[in-house]
Amino acid sequence: MDRIKARCLEDFLGRWRLEREITDALGPPARFEGFAEWRPEGGADARSEDAPLLCVETGQLEVSGQGRFAAERRYLWAPDLSVFFADGRFFHQVPPVGGPAEHWCDPDHYRVLYDFSDWPRFRTTWEVSGPRKSYRMVSDYRRV
Repeated sequence: MDRIKARCLEDFLGRWRLEREITDALGPPARFEGFAEWRPEGGADARSEDAPLLCVETGQLEVSGQGRFAAERRYLWAPDLSVFFADGRFFHQVPPVGGPAEHWCDPDHYRVLYDFSDWPRFRTTWEVSGPRKSYRMVSDYRRV
């Protein structure tokens, strides 16, 4: 088995096709189709190696029995692959070679597995559990 190359922030720069399946034990299943784009926060001219990238996910979320909705989510990715919510709160650290990470948001526990074995395609699998949440979210990214 080949060793998986460690990813750096520059590897994510650009536009990716994003397909996401959400299986919710407490509600209907859902599907997201759209794009994820990692770009300099202040535009292309603002890019430096020590600056974070803004990750913007945009597309359509279809919830079974409830229709399709426009959806968008934003994160900041730091050069060390720390991920932050748009408001600056720490979310989790991406393992450079893939693997597990987690986030505790009392009272819910978020666990993720990053799979970079088919780069430049990659997958994230989130398992979320708590008193009001119980879902699995699988996201597939492929470079456009």
